[in-house]
Amino acid sequence: MAQRGARANVGIAPEGATEFMAWNDGNEPTPGPWGSPGGRPGNRGPWGGGGGPGGQIPDLDQIIAKIQAWLRGLLPAGPGGKRPRLPRSGGRGLILLGLVVVVVWLATGFYRVQPDEEGVVLRFGAFNRTSLPGLNYHIPWPIESVVTPSVTRINRVEIGFRPNGVADSSTGLRMTSRGLVENTAAPDTTIPAESLMLTGDENIIDIDFAVFWRVRDAPDYLFNTRHPDETVKAIAESLMREVIGRTPIQPALTEARARIEQDVLTGMQTVLDNYHSGIEVTQVQLQKVDPPAEVIESFRDVQRANTDADRARNEAQSYANDIVPRARGDAARITAEADGARQASIAEATGQAQRFLSVYAAYQAAKDVTLRRLYIETMQEIVTKTPTVVVDDSVRGLLPLLNLNTQAPAAIPGAKP
Repeated sequence: MAQRGARANVGIAPEGATEFMAWNDGNEPTPGPWGSPGGRPGNRGPWGGGGGPGGQIPDLDQIIAKIQAWLRGLLPAGPGGKRPRLPRSGGRGLILLGLVVVVVWLATGFYRVQPDEEGVVLRFGAFNRTSLPGLNYHIPWPIESVVTPSVTRINRVEIGFRPNGVADSSTGLRMTSRGLVENTAAPDTTIPAESLMLTGDENIIDIDFAVFWRVRDAPDYLFNTRHPDETVKAIAESLMREVIGRTPIQPALTEARARIEQDVLTGMQTVLDNYHSGIEVTQVQLQKVDPPAEVIESFRDVQRANTDADRARNEAQSYANDIVPRARGDAARITAEADGARQASIAEATGQAQRFLSVYAAYQAAKDVTLRRLYIETMQEIVTKTPTVVVDDSVRGLLPLLNLNTQAPAAIPGAKP
């Protein structure tokens, strides 16, 4: 009857009737998770007591006290090995616990932005604002979060090759996974699918180049580009193929390297700006521009022949630069001398004509005097230019001889000078 009464009054169990309930078989009570007595492990109730509705529910103050004890165990020990005690009052302790949790949650909103970074604050995953380097604050997670991309670091993307390590220019060594080793005979890994391109005159050329870029606008960089490195690489390879497709192979191998780099850089920046990627390309650097390995020796022979032709052309131009000015100088000298002789002949002829006219005028005025004067002047000119021989009248049998030689005549015996 007692058992039937107990089953009939399961909702209101009398004091001391716990040993007759179905979830208590009369064994020793088993402590629950909160320290209260309970039945077997399989028959525990929600509060650690009996598994049925008639189990005893712990007091709220006891639950708060146990939570405080658990939190006190997490706190570091003070002087003497004693841990700080938390207030045991139920309402005040719960409020204090809530305040501690709120303070700790608010403290997680502090963050630091390094000098080479820019803080991008996201509110519920959407862009809200940016922050400068230094100590900043945002509403803690899950309301706001922060991303700090580096905006001053120069990133590098290789196209056509992959370096085997990081070279140290000061020591001539290369950093590898095993440490610093010499890199005198360790070439970079070539990627033919990326490096082989077709030139404007339908020749194949092998080009390795690197692109250097940095973040210019952090929000655009984070939200408008999913894979920045792959995007920069794809754009660089596409622009390089376009520029090389307009350039013949000979200029691409020699003097057009700087122009190719500038054209690729300008084209890449235009495409990235159209994408609003927030990326700035700082430099495009050609590492290697060679013909394919299978025909590189033939191209080198052609280059040597072109070099010899340029050398011969330069020598011929040098000879022309030397002989042509000299010939022009001689021609100018001869022309000047001829012009001078012409002017002198004209002046002399003009003078003689003026002299003749003046003599003729004098002859018209005084014929006798002028004739005598002309005779004297003519004889004077003849005598001064012709040797004179004086013959004595007493000498007989002398054959008169007019010596036409320019040299002085031989002395005649018996003749007076």
